[in-house]
Amino acid sequence: MSGILYLVATPIGNLEDMTYRAVRILSEADEIAAEDTRNSRKLLTHFDIHTPMTSYHEFNKYEKAEVLIGHLLEGRSIALITDAGTPGISDPGEVLVSRCYEAGIPVVPVPGACAAVNALIASGQPTRRFAFEAFLPQEKQDKKERRRILEELDRETRTIVIYEAPHHLVRTLEDLAATLGDRSVTVCKELTKKHETFLKTTLEGALSHFREEEPRGEYVLVIAGKSEEEQRTEAEARWSELSLEEHMRQYLAQGMPEKDAMKAVAAERGIPKREVYQAWLEVKERDGE
Repeated sequence: MSGILYLVATPIGNLEDMTYRAVRILSEADEIAAEDTRNSRKLLTHFDIHTPMTSYHEFNKYEKAEVLIGHLLEGRSIALITDAGTPGISDPGEVLVSRCYEAGIPVVPVPGACAAVNALIASGQPTRRFAFEAFLPQEKQDKKERRRILEELDRETRTIVIYEAPHHLVRTLEDLAATLGDRSVTVCKELTKKHETFLKTTLEGALSHFREEEPRGEYVLVIAGKSEEEQRTEAEARWSELSLEEHMRQYLAQGMPEKDAMKAVAAERGIPKREVYQAWLEVKERDGE
């Protein structure tokens, strides 16, 4: 039988957040795959864990995954840990997990700290639906991709969670404010650590704050999604530039059935459906359709 891959969450700051189960699994595993063995050594030493470690990180995630799969198929159990928090969330662990499923190897999560979830629940923003974006692409590396994602986020109606490093924080806030407008945001700093803070403001307010106060530590931005009122206002502005005929033809060109198009046009223009029906009937008669 194959071994088991354990995804073990570790503290993101406060060592008291380490669970009893995590300590046991790390102690009992045959091997620990760590993102940074030097960093993880401190954690293992603190909890008196002596399991052998091997490195598994962004730059060897494909080749090393095959090595680890081989160990698992031999019946060895492996505990995967990241530098801090839950492995597989915005880190190379997702590659190894995917390979385990392909090879028929059991994967077992060992839950614990996760910066995205902790920031979300303490943010004061809506929590029922959210979109996790991790780190935005850096402008110097991929300007087009960064712009594309920002434009997608502008249309996002769910609460948005983004990670950011201190030296990129101001630039990211500038781009978010320019693209999304002055949305509500909670800036979460150094979660679970000594200088943990939560600043609930707007994107413009956060930008003003961090232009005066130098960002220090790791940040999570929790941003409100686009509200129904914003969506309605934008839709009204968009459709107000179209005639009723143009409005109808736009939906029909997308393959929408005529009756559904009439219903959508009536709802968006705030007029009775029979008015749309009559106007569209006249268009069809005019064009001999």
